Amino acid sequence: MKKIKIAIIGIGNCASSLIQGIHYYKNKEDEDAIGLMHWKIGDYTPSDIEVVAAFDIDKRKVGKPINKAIFAKPNCTTIFQKDIPETDVKVSMGHVLDGVASHMANYKEDYTFVISNEESVDVVETLKSSGAEILLNFLPVGSEKAARFYAQCALDAEIAYINCMPVFIASDKSWSDKFKEKGIPIIGDDIKAQIGATITHRTLANLFMERGVKLERTYQLNTGGNTDFLNMLNRERLDSKKESKTEAVQSVLKERMDDHNIHIGPSDYVPWQKDNKLCFLRMEGKTFGDVPMNIELRLSVEDSPNSAGCVIDAIRCCKIAIERNISGELTSISSYIMKHPTHQFSDDKAFEMVEEFIQNKRER
Repeated sequence: MKKIKIAIIGIGNCASSLIQGIHYYKNKEDEDAIGLMHWKIGDYTPSDIEVVAAFDIDKRKVGKPINKAIFAKPNCTTIFQKDIPETDVKVSMGHVLDGVASHMANYKEDYTFVISNEESVDVVETLKSSGAEILLNFLPVGSEKAARFYAQCALDAEIAYINCMPVFIASDKSWSDKFKEKGIPIIGDDIKAQIGATITHRTLANLFMERGVKLERTYQLNTGGNTDFLNMLNRERLDSKKESKTEAVQSVLKERMDDHNIHIGPSDYVPWQKDNKLCFLRMEGKTFGDVPMNIELRLSVEDSPNSAGCVIDAIRCCKIAIERNISGELTSISSYIMKHPTHQFSDDKAFEMVEEFIQNKRER
């Protein structure tokens, strides 16, 4: 079976979970493959994905084989597949740009990024020589310049782009049009988790609406101990993240809530939580007779495997789009697994669209 050849920007916790998953499911069958939304997409199972290039800026990862780099600090996610085959693919030195927030220099090396002294590689040339078909972006939140730099690299290398972080590229028409003109697909922006804070909040907001309950106020407060949460202590890097998460909830409501009554976003960094993310959710509304009610929910998830469960579908949907010569933003999978796609649909509708796309009953 032909492999899906991917390149990854950022060999952090999300990349670690994804690569572990590729090998975890290798010797499994459909009936015992727990944790997947789809066992097969087209002709492809998770183990048909192959990482052929990788980029990072941390000295503990640059120059290391991928099978070793995914377990290097500051990565702290759960190791559920420790046996990863040796590989000749080594992590290349990427371009720092705005990928590292200045405040992270104030923390111990075990918890933060340590910039390598290696020279940055020619990303486009590396992508071309690797044979990669898809470039996957796992850059830190707030990396606006870096995300656009790598998107342009994907265009120049003429490979697909999956934007898993909240810089608006797939949902920016000027960018998606560039991919369409080049004849290559793009998926984005900002990955949801399988069962995470955003999808849970959306589901409950939709439930309120369908059951005739007026949602009047809500918050979603998130804490975690990985580099993502440490990075997001710099509130200046959060504008697109907050917009992405808030819009994902607002979009399912019949009437948009006043900004004063909805608060969604990362709240604090708690080092001992590591890759565990805690979501504290409160929703206040009124039922029959204007009688008040509220829901309070606490959700605990391992953040990176939770997102990898969606990314592994995005990669395979992107591959079948390449095979079908589909270009530009892939509406169905973007709407289903991303917080900020161009077109927001209900989760039920987006799921239906993805199934139709996989079965080749809809174009994109």
